Amino acid sequence: MEIAKKFNRSTLVVAALIILALAMGCSKQAGTETKNSTKSNAASEIALQENNSRSKLGDLSRFRTITTDVMAIVDKGDLKGAKARIKDLEVAWDSAEAGLKPRSSTDWHRIDKAIDRALGALRADTPNAVDCKQALADLLKTMDSISGKS
Repeated sequence: MEIAKKFNRSTLVVAALIILALAMGCSKQAGTETKNSTKSNAASEIALQENNSRSKLGDLSRFRTITTDVMAIVDKGDLKGAKARIKDLEVAWDSAEAGLKPRSSTDWHRIDKAIDRALGALRADTPNAVDCKQALADLLKTMDSISGKS
């Protein structure tokens, strides 16, 4: 009889814990994300891409690809299109900040400042193709030096 009471009490405790766990797991409606979870997802994606990079920040190829795209658009003389495309770099970089900055704050700040200069050149009241090309070249050089590619 004593064993039956302990079993019932244990069963109730386990059942209560399972119900509580399910309730907590289901408290968030499907399809909703917070801004922080989106940033965490982007940071996790960057961490997964680290592979063979020598950079403390991990694999910067995603950011480099966007930068070379912007450079190609500037080379075609489409500064308005380049301004639109560099927004993708800004968003990707800002989204990855939480995962990248703790790895190497110094490297993160170097690239962040180079991105800011490129954004400034393309967003100037009257953007100049030469200034834009130089800012983008400097950004690529900074990324490459941090990645150990130069």
